[in-house]
Amino acid sequence: MHRIASDWRQAGLNEADRALCAYAVKLTKSPTEMSEDDIVALRGHGFDDCAIHDTTQVIGYFNYINRVAEGLHVEQEDFIRPWEQSPYV
Repeated sequence: MHRIASDWRQAGLNEADRALCAYAVKLTKSPTEMSEDDIVALRGHGFDDCAIHDTTQVIGYFNYINRVAEGLHVEQEDFIRPWEQSPYV
């Protein structure tokens, strides 16, 4: 899991998971560049429309809530162990 968070391109993911990560990055960083081709690409990796919809909702939610937190300068909880200090590293 940590390999995915630090660099998903080097994490040894299968092609379907790599396509999903690429979709998430594009939706996050370049949402105005999204097109039907992005959905067709996910379908080509076996994702059905329900899975694509759910994925898009989750990506959108995390983008939304992070922007709200950043915009309001919400402080991070100090009781949560930093990712890199997780016992699963």
